[in-house]
Amino acid sequence: MITSKIIKIASNSKNVGLTNKFTFKSSLKNSLCGDKIKLELNINKSILNSMKYETESCVYCEASASLLALKIKNLNTKTIVKELNLLKKAIKDEKRNLPTNFKDFKILINKKNLKRINCINLPFDAVLKALK
Repeated sequence: MITSKIIKIASNSKNVGLTNKFTFKSSLKNSLCGDKIKLELNINKSILNSMKYETESCVYCEASASLLALKIKNLNTKTIVKELNLLKKAIKDEKRNLPTNFKDFKILINKKNLKRINCINLPFDAVLKALK
């Protein structure tokens, strides 16, 4: 269910807009609903300095991308990959014990939003794809 908190997170445009200054980039499309994301990661000495993105997507994907860009900034790339993989596993688990860095995602990852989980996962998958 879309809440005002989810809309507020999605409307944070601090990291929206591609700059064409990146060390890694990727783009993905959700085959189920058509959501699209393009992102650029700027990494220096294995530390993520910024994630910039553009989406053609629903509010869930927008909120997920916005929150993700904030949460992974200044993290080591190995930590990002590890934590995102743990997050994806936690989503599948009914207890949904999210990794410490990603506790704020509880607003998105809950029983009410399980039908939109592919939308919420799209930014995670795009970052993982970029870092491969």
